[in-house]
Amino acid sequence: MLVLTWGILCVGSVDYEAISCRKHSAILTDFGGKGDGHTSNTGAFRKAISELSKFARDGGAQLIVPSGKWLTGPFNLTSHFTLYIHQDAVILASQDEAEWDLIPPLPSYGVGRDAPGPRFISLIFGTNLTDVVITGGNGTIDGQGQQWWTKFRQRQLKNTRPYLIEIMFSDHVQISNLTLINSPSWNVHPVYSSFVVIKGLTILAPTDSPNTDGIDPDSCSNTRIEDCFIVSGDDCIAVKSGWDEYGIAFGMPTQHLIIRNINCISPDSAVIALGSEMSGGIQDVRAENITAISSESGLRIKTAVGRGAYIKDVFVRGMTLKTMKYTFWMTGDYGSHPDGHYDPKALPVIQGINLKDVVAKNVTIAGKLVGIDGDTFTGICISNVAIELSKHAKKLPWNCSNIQGVSSQVSPQPCPLLHDKKIICPFPSDTLPVDKIQFQTCAAASLH
Repeated sequence: MLVLTWGILCVGSVDYEAISCRKHSAILTDFGGKGDGHTSNTGAFRKAISELSKFARDGGAQLIVPSGKWLTGPFNLTSHFTLYIHQDAVILASQDEAEWDLIPPLPSYGVGRDAPGPRFISLIFGTNLTDVVITGGNGTIDGQGQQWWTKFRQRQLKNTRPYLIEIMFSDHVQISNLTLINSPSWNVHPVYSSFVVIKGLTILAPTDSPNTDGIDPDSCSNTRIEDCFIVSGDDCIAVKSGWDEYGIAFGMPTQHLIIRNINCISPDSAVIALGSEMSGGIQDVRAENITAISSESGLRIKTAVGRGAYIKDVFVRGMTLKTMKYTFWMTGDYGSHPDGHYDPKALPVIQGINLKDVVAKNVTIAGKLVGIDGDTFTGICISNVAIELSKHAKKLPWNCSNIQGVSSQVSPQPCPLLHDKKIICPFPSDTLPVDKIQFQTCAAASLH
């Protein structure tokens, strides 16, 4: 096995930014990897990471995926580790279903999201890790999802489809400077984790592909998502925290979340969605500088009877939207339950939703804000919003019920339940701990 020391590696290397640099480094070809697009590299990835994990207490290690097409099944990451994908490298997900192990459903979901029972492990997976980096020179991870989408549509799958990247029960995680394409389902899924930075991703999937969410922070604390371009068959960003009684029992919220500098295209879904799986709670979400075209809704809140918990203290400013069905969409009747055992008395609390400085053009419906009978969505604030309706807009631009809030300088005139009040909706001025994370300049071998 070849392990290069840090000093040797710096000759003929490229720089990249990371939360941690590594003392040791190796190349996938050192472990028998072949980048011909046909040979399976599952064993090479697993062997490499197993060997490099021995350096966790000695400055950590990085695995470089050089230029080439690297076919592989799923593999698990380790702590104090960097996976660096060269700009001309493509990781190709295996289409051999036998290579994809089954793992238990997420405890906060109780069942698989596509089907009851176990779920397929994600292509790049990690659990109970600290200090892990997945990055590159904008190298590509191709989920080769068409086979999975077809089987899903034809109801040939007995288990939930895999994600491209899933990191569980971990802290200090970086996922950056990559292109992710054709995921079988969700693309990036940090769950039960903290201090997660997701930066500089390009995520592409056909706009009719099923459930290809871009980035789904799920029961995570202190997460930063920034500088990403997403074209998706589902929500570009979906904030989650567990499903009905399972999420309530697990009780881990998503909180202290930053979303900024995002460009999104999602014709059938949201730019930013909160829910529908939000039964552990969602609090302190800060989104700004969001741009979208040809998408269904700018901000969407999805919840239902049985979800329980809360979505509160949400702050959005600086959205630029063009060709949208809805600017804002909040619904309390989303439905979709894991089983029949949810508690119909578990009503979600939706309060403190603050939206300001929004420009939207060619919009069909300015806002559909519909709470739940006996469970009013409260504390909604909308200010400085200019919405230009399309030629085919609904006669009533706003549809509101079971909500309470205020509005100021909003056009067209909002529904009466958003009382006109001279106000500027708030946006926090403090700095979250995740925004204090500093990047270092690291080096990876420049191989072709």
